Amino acid sequence: MIRVGIVGATGYTGAELVRLLSVHPEIELKALTSRQYEGVRFDTVYPALAGVTDLSCEAFSADDVCNKTDFVFMALPHSLPMLYIPELISRGKKVVDLSADFRFNDPAIYESVYQPHSAKDLMKVAVYGLSEVYSASITSATLVGNPGCYPTSILLPLIPLLRNNLIDPNSIIADSKSGVSGAGRSLSLTTHFCEVNESFKAYKITTHRHTPEIEEVLSEHAGKPISISFVPHLLPMTRGMLSTIYVNLNKNVNGKNVGECLISFFANHPFVRIRPEDQPPDTLYVRGTNYCDIGLKMDERNNRMIIVSTIDNLIKGASGQAVQNMNIMLGLDETTGLTNPPFPI
Repeated sequence: MIRVGIVGATGYTGAELVRLLSVHPEIELKALTSRQYEGVRFDTVYPALAGVTDLSCEAFSADDVCNKTDFVFMALPHSLPMLYIPELISRGKKVVDLSADFRFNDPAIYESVYQPHSAKDLMKVAVYGLSEVYSASITSATLVGNPGCYPTSILLPLIPLLRNNLIDPNSIIADSKSGVSGAGRSLSLTTHFCEVNESFKAYKITTHRHTPEIEEVLSEHAGKPISISFVPHLLPMTRGMLSTIYVNLNKNVNGKNVGECLISFFANHPFVRIRPEDQPPDTLYVRGTNYCDIGLKMDERNNRMIIVSTIDNLIKGASGQAVQNMNIMLGLDETTGLTNPPFPI
């Protein structure tokens, strides 16, 4: 069995990792850390997981984590993982970081939207953890920067189309909606029930810090700088994410070409499902799963393809993809521990 630790286990993504890893056949959870809940049993913090684990939360100690584990998930807010991960890597641990600290190739881009980076040398060796696209590099990685939820929903359908020169890279508009859990477990007025219930709003229009992450990856696959229009919205539901993406097709490209491209690209990737045109994606269909569902509809009048992409923001958008990346890093089948079927309703 592979010994695993979760640093920051009591946030939403940490709790999802506990849930997923507790039934993983190759994993044994050995360490759960939490500054706020030090000394408290995990199932006291999350009573729904009573009987799933009997571990208590402990304060983070690099020595303890390294002695108890072979593999570590970092589920901490941005700026903290860069302080802890270098020692873990130097002591032979493999790490998946769910923050933004190791998602970027260019430190200057990271620093322009987050804060100064103290481990720039590791940014050069970290692999971006979009599992279906970078699996070959993830296989040999010691550090993976797990993608953001919005980027996952947007990048998966766009990368194959850019690689095959099917769409105009200057025409990309992404209109995305997320459940409130994407904001994390910390208290905030904007995610207070009374502020969110009966409400649907756009936020951080043109300024969301996932935009540079999306653009850096798209630029890599397009072979030139890409700039997109990205508008996130907050939905009055707990989990789920839906991105509607508008792109103009290149000359002599039609809707059939786009569909065939995506079907071919994801043929051997079980967590991406291309939906029939008469059954478009719905957040309900991916809730609690590691699936990304993609649907297509051609706007013939305007020669524009409308792409709808749905994920569970806490699973494929965070903890599920993190487990998928761990599986790849450890040489396991990428679906291990992630095959529970979706809820039918």
